[in-house]
Amino acid sequence: MTRQVFIKPHPSIFSPFCRSVARLASAYKVKRQIQIRKLHQKSSPNSSECSKSNLSLGGKVNHKVGTDKREPYGSSDEEEFEGTVQADFAFFDPKSDDFHGVKGLLMTYLDHQEWDISGFADLILSQTTVGTIIKIEEDDTPYSVVTALNLGRYKDHKCIKELTDFLLKACKDKDILGNLRSFFKEQMQNVGLLVSQRVVNLPPQLLPPLYDALFDEISWATEDERTEELRRSFCLKHYLLLTRIYEHMNGGKKKGSSKEATIFIKAEDEIFYQLSSWSFKFPLRIEQLANEELKNYRLMGLVMVVEAEKISMFRQQLHSLISES
Repeated sequence: MTRQVFIKPHPSIFSPFCRSVARLASAYKVKRQIQIRKLHQKSSPNSSECSKSNLSLGGKVNHKVGTDKREPYGSSDEEEFEGTVQADFAFFDPKSDDFHGVKGLLMTYLDHQEWDISGFADLILSQTTVGTIIKIEEDDTPYSVVTALNLGRYKDHKCIKELTDFLLKACKDKDILGNLRSFFKEQMQNVGLLVSQRVVNLPPQLLPPLYDALFDEISWATEDERTEELRRSFCLKHYLLLTRIYEHMNGGKKKGSSKEATIFIKAEDEIFYQLSSWSFKFPLRIEQLANEELKNYRLMGLVMVVEAEKISMFRQQLHSLISES
C-alpha cells in the first residue's frame, strides 16, 4: 500500500550566509515515511532497489532545483540556480544506471585533481546495501548521493589510493598528519569514508531521513551481510569526511562585524565539525563564485574525523536543527 506524505512548501533561501536550513520544516513527516521505506527494504534484502511505491517521500515542494551550467548535475555545493519546480523526491538504492549522474555529483570532490573518479563512482554504486541516491520521481537524474565506504576493504582500488595520497599531501599540520597516516595504515579497516554530495539546493528537510537511512543501513549490514568479512567491514569505529567551507581571510570575525569566520556550505557539516576528534583545512584551486558577500572569503577543503560513537548525537542534533529552522 502506498503512503503519500505531503510536505507543506516553505520559501527557501540558500545565500552563502544561510548556514542553517532556512525555513524548511515538516522534517517529522519525511522521517516517518523513510522509516517505513527502510524497514520494508530490510525485510527484503534480496531486492537491489525498492519500488517507488515504497520509496516516495511525497515531498512535493515548490523548490529551486537544477544543474550547474559549468559542472554536470550541479556538482558544486556553492552554486546558485534559477527556476522553480514542484518536486516529488524519492530515495533509491545505488545502481549502475546512476553512473553518469553520480560521477557528475563527484566532479569537484577532490578539487580539480586528476584521479580515477569513474572508479570511485563505480565503488559507490557497487555497494547496494549501504547508500542512497535521491532523485525526483519523474526524473532519473541523481540529485544527491550518500554512502560510507570502508577504506580498508577498498584500499587496493586505484581511486582510494589516489584519494588517500591527495589528503596526505593536502595536510600541512604535522601533528594531524601523523593521525592521518595511522588512519591510512594501522586503522584503515575501521575507517569509513563518508561521502555526501548533492546539489546545493536540495530541500534540507530531506537531510535527517537521508542520514538516518545511511546509519541504519550500516547497522543492519553488521548483521545481515552474506559473509563474516562483509559484516565486519561495516563495524566502523571512525568516519572520515571531506567537504568544503568558506573561511574568512582574516581567520576570524572582524570587530563589530556580524560575518562568520567560517561558513559551512552544508548544514550538517557544522555538526560534524563540532563533534569531530580532529580536522584540518587546505586551500582549493576550484574556481570561486564572484559573489559580493564572499569577497573576503576563500574556498577551503575541510577534512574531519568523527568517532562512530558520536553518530547518535549527530542524528539528534541534525533533527533538532531541521525541525527548529
